[in-house]
Amino acid sequence: MSRIGKQPISVPEGVKVSQDARLVSVSGPKGNLSFEVHPDMEVKKENSHLLVERPSDNKAHRSLHGTTRAIISNMVQGVTEGFTKELEINGVGYTANLEGKRLKLTLGFSHDIYFEPPEGIEIKAAKNSISVSGINKELVGEVAAKIRSFRPPEPYKGKGIRYVGEYVRIKKGKTVGE
Repeated sequence: MSRIGKQPISVPEGVKVSQDARLVSVSGPKGNLSFEVHPDMEVKKENSHLLVERPSDNKAHRSLHGTTRAIISNMVQGVTEGFTKELEINGVGYTANLEGKRLKLTLGFSHDIYFEPPEGIEIKAAKNSISVSGINKELVGEVAAKIRSFRPPEPYKGKGIRYVGEYVRIKKGKTVGE
């Protein structure tokens, strides 16, 4: 049995979960999310808990079991608390600013990079830090990865955009032979 899949999902007060055939909808104080469950998976509501069940022990069902449970759990957490990813910018002259809703990045290129966040994502930027937040965990991670991809940290000086707490191994530079 999947260790993650068999755990019940607790639904806090103020969160409504509704199910129409295969579509599971979760609404809470921060917004609404919905997910179409695979036809083989079954989501049952018992009191203030949700359970995901699978029909058999074959490999496809085992993998879908844990994934389905994790996605629904993230939806419940997203509509109550939300998700945040923090990025930091290292490098001389590298900055991030907000112009309206657009993010303006100055990363040492001959031009500035402008990034328009998708619907449901909020970006906050100070001089050398960026905060990406929203209710959809997948979308928050995707946007943070896209921003990081504009200038990933390089291994010689560590300049670029990295996640807060990310470790970048610094390589030794060239040495002059004698």
